[in-house]
Amino acid sequence: MSEASAKGPVRVVGAEAKRVKREVLGIADRRKHRQRAAVPMRRRAREAGTRQRVYRYRCYPSPSQTEQLIRTFGACRWVYNEGLALRSNAWERHQVSLGFTETCRALTGWKREEGREWLREVSSTVLQQALRHLETAFQQFFRRSARYPHAKRKGRSLDCAVYVRTGFRWVENPARPGTGRVTLAKQSAPLDVRWSRPLPPGLLPVRLSMTRDRAGRFFLSVLVEESIEPLPPVFVPGSTQPKAAGLDLGLAALVTLDDGTLLEHPRLLRTYGTELARRQRELHRKTRGSRNRGKARERIARLYARIGDARKDLLDRFTTRLVRENQVLVVEDLPIANLLKPAKGTGRRRKAKLNQAIRDAAWGELLRQLRYKCDWYGRTLVVVDRFFPSTRRCSACHAKGPRLDVPVREWACGECGVVHDRDRNAAVNLRDEGMRLYWLVAMALPPGRAMPSSIRASDLPESLVVIA
Repeated sequence: MSEASAKGPVRVVGAEAKRVKREVLGIADRRKHRQRAAVPMRRRAREAGTRQRVYRYRCYPSPSQTEQLIRTFGACRWVYNEGLALRSNAWERHQVSLGFTETCRALTGWKREEGREWLREVSSTVLQQALRHLETAFQQFFRRSARYPHAKRKGRSLDCAVYVRTGFRWVENPARPGTGRVTLAKQSAPLDVRWSRPLPPGLLPVRLSMTRDRAGRFFLSVLVEESIEPLPPVFVPGSTQPKAAGLDLGLAALVTLDDGTLLEHPRLLRTYGTELARRQRELHRKTRGSRNRGKARERIARLYARIGDARKDLLDRFTTRLVRENQVLVVEDLPIANLLKPAKGTGRRRKAKLNQAIRDAAWGELLRQLRYKCDWYGRTLVVVDRFFPSTRRCSACHAKGPRLDVPVREWACGECGVVHDRDRNAAVNLRDEGMRLYWLVAMALPPGRAMPSSIRASDLPESLVVIA
């Protein structure tokens, strides 16, 4: 085997690649600015001191608007899949690499084909954004941060359409600053949006995203660039030490703080389990492809939407309170993906119940909210290494005890005799270890440099992480 064949197919470039694109793949040559060299597109620079923030609102489109949005969702899905097939076939059959610009020129040709006039009923900027999402998916695949892009399926993939500044009209309401009328491309009337909270007054939205969930609800996500003021620092009363809180995530209680405060596990899947099972049985009895089966599926989707909204609201309120009341938050680096691996052999059902409880707890969503809120409001999130013995280490004398089984909720230290609650002891140990890492990083920073919003023990030098 030659060296070239061992490394894989050789990419075709130059004049031969242009010929294949034009004659075989049907992609027209670049017509505009032929005398100018092609320059990669640059992202729009964000204003200094601003952050991108998304505000999400429920909206109620009219029947005609709903029909037009459904056509837009279908066109975006079709263009994404067609672009994916074009790029995959170009490489597999001809070893020609295509990018965003080639797929955009192919989109122009698709609109002119007979039988595809319906693509012209959708805004061109929305379809180009679908191709841009495809380009982002390929870039993540090439960086080995995601799998190879797969085709979108109707009823399975999220219905979404992205409108850039040229694809919508925004007129702010002078009587209620931060609210206004939003008119999307290819629509003549503004949307009926429920402004649950105002946008930053005087700002023009950068981008709009219209989505429809499985329950048939429409949401408008507005991306703006605003200046978010950090919260005032929080210190321990009577000192200049930053106030810290250790968080132990679990299943008996969703979160246990080092001061003994508990956030009870809502167990929403268990609460709605009986109704979910009944709805699933109703769905199973319906004929495939019938209208009644679609109605049953929609009822299940509405129930899951209610569960998701309750879970997100609970976590949002709790994380906001933590960020407002503390300067430093300390959590453990949980391997959530490994914990959710399915079991094989005996104990499969018990492991399945455990996986369901972990998904119901939504640890990943809780950590995600803590991460971006600490970044916004000038707080620090410290992530302690996953191998730190927070559970079996005595928070009083720091003696390490034996391994504890999951049912053991209390244990006594063999050195000092102190009786510990399992979760609270772990939260106290996490707080102490997190503050040790916090001060190590603070002393290593140059004068005048602000503390980072996130500190991960796995990213620090090993000499700092090891406990003396």
